[in-house]
Amino acid sequence: MEAQDQIVNKVANSSLITFNLEEYYVPGDRILLDIKDQLYQGLILKEKDFRDFIKAHDWSQYQDKFIAITCSADAIVPTWAYMLLTIALQPFAKKIVFGSLQELETLLYHEELAKVDWSKFKNAKVVVKGCSKVDVPIAVYVEATNRLKPLAAGLMFGEPCSTVPLFKKSKAES
Repeated sequence: MEAQDQIVNKVANSSLITFNLEEYYVPGDRILLDIKDQLYQGLILKEKDFRDFIKAHDWSQYQDKFIAITCSADAIVPTWAYMLLTIALQPFAKKIVFGSLQELETLLYHEELAKVDWSKFKNAKVVVKGCSKVDVPIAVYVEATNRLKPLAAGLMFGEPCSTVPLFKKSKAES
């Protein structure tokens, strides 16, 4: 095969660094614990009834799970109710947050991103991988951008073979 006939993989030979957020996914079951069913007539939380629920509920089913606690009903729920739930869940759950499953997922990613050695991206051309097998919240892409932009020489989104340019440092910024 002559030199002019050789196929060159320009992607493999490029200086691009792929930042794959999927690698920071924390495996485990996620559960939304919605207390709307504990409301009297769907409107108010009665302390005695709620305390009875806390005592009678099988909390062991949440062993090693990630839990988001919320109330999806349009009701005023006292803060102490969420605190009691947290106390009941703590011996079992891996993580407990107030909010939605997406907020839980975002927090788990943020905790993992806090462990990254971001200095390795200094003056690098970085592609934030777009496709993944897990659902990465948009808030996590925003956080990654916040951390990468001050360091990277260039920032792109997508796949190394097909990127959307986002940012390129000017010569003055280098």
